[in-house]
Amino acid sequence: MEERFDKQTQERAVLVGLNADCFAEEDTATESTLDELEDLLETAGGFCTGKVLQNRHTPDSHSFIGEGKAQEVRMLAEATQSTMVIFDNELSPGNIRALEEIIGLPVLDRSALILDIFAQRAKTKEGRLQVELAQYQYLLPRLTGMWTHLVRQTASGGSSPIGTRGPGETKLETDRRHIRRRIEALREQLKKIEVGRHETQRRREKDGTVTVALVGYTNAGKSTLMNLLTQAGVLAEDKLFATLDPTARALKLPGGKTVMLIDTVGLVRRLPHHLVEAFRSTLEQAATADIILNVCDASSPEARTHLDVTNEILQSLGCGDRPVIPVLNKWDLVGDADSALHLTGAVRISALKNEGIPALLQAIEDNLPVKPVDVTALLPFAKTGIAAQLRKAGALVSEEYVPEGLLVHARVEPREMALIKSYIVENNSESENV
Repeated sequence: MEERFDKQTQERAVLVGLNADCFAEEDTATESTLDELEDLLETAGGFCTGKVLQNRHTPDSHSFIGEGKAQEVRMLAEATQSTMVIFDNELSPGNIRALEEIIGLPVLDRSALILDIFAQRAKTKEGRLQVELAQYQYLLPRLTGMWTHLVRQTASGGSSPIGTRGPGETKLETDRRHIRRRIEALREQLKKIEVGRHETQRRREKDGTVTVALVGYTNAGKSTLMNLLTQAGVLAEDKLFATLDPTARALKLPGGKTVMLIDTVGLVRRLPHHLVEAFRSTLEQAATADIILNVCDASSPEARTHLDVTNEILQSLGCGDRPVIPVLNKWDLVGDADSALHLTGAVRISALKNEGIPALLQAIEDNLPVKPVDVTALLPFAKTGIAAQLRKAGALVSEEYVPEGLLVHARVEPREMALIKSYIVENNSESENV
């Protein structure tokens, strides 16, 4: 991953993880989760100076990793001239205070780092409101004594350190009642925006628009695929969480059907539950989609885990009854012989090299909620306006004037079938019911 800043001016962080016997598998730190934490740090604009993975039966109630190990982290941070320490696990306010006292540097956890990235990346009004809500929900129980390092913002006069972007120092010093009022105000604003989205969704349903959602682990190549299919101009970087704000664009399938393709926020292991709650209305665009494309980086050794993480979040959003197509992106970097990703119904593509796209489009067509019926109809001259309606709906395949009227070949769905049914002379589809 390309570095955005000079290492001397970046925030320099020691990364720490705890692997405890009592932790559930999804909560424990491993070498691979620390590698992912390093990617997150680089996305936030920081630089990893060292990694520490501690094994214990249970976390220490005071210092989480034990005072002896915390002293080791302190010495490593001093030796590497680090400016902060970031934990791969979620820490309690008490843990953070104890660790900051021992180490003498600001201590963040994984959730705080992800929140910081979201604060940088959110561009739309809704995205900014969602991030601010998530930050306040995260910070509310951590106000007392946790954010003393924020004075660096005003003392240094430089850019905001990692973990301090968003609400800012002044708001964080206000009393809890004020913050709770702000949380309620943010929720009300988001509800109003959500009402507008639901209205858009109702219009799409009324118009018979089929929606296809791109979901998946962050940095899987969703935005690159979106740009390839629709020329949407979505930011596509080799960075985690390059896209936060959903984008919707029309996609015409080879059979003539036009669907709405929606690019959604990337997912990640242990996505802070405050973010899941704040972005629920955005994530629910996937839950309400007719077809879901679960895109993963097939070249990653964690590809199977990434697919599972996405599926778990989709299940929590109530997507169990929707067709989910695994899309194994970056397949050009893998090769069949080297991969264990032999999944039923999976499509293998390379969005960057434009490979495998016809198979992906066919998979979308095969999973359309209502499959079009191929028909031939003879429209009387007085009814040729129906052809224009079929053309607008993308259902018209061909047309030819004959002595008796206009002979049309079309691929129709229920709405178009109602228009043309009386004039059908031949049903070319194997389907009997529409």
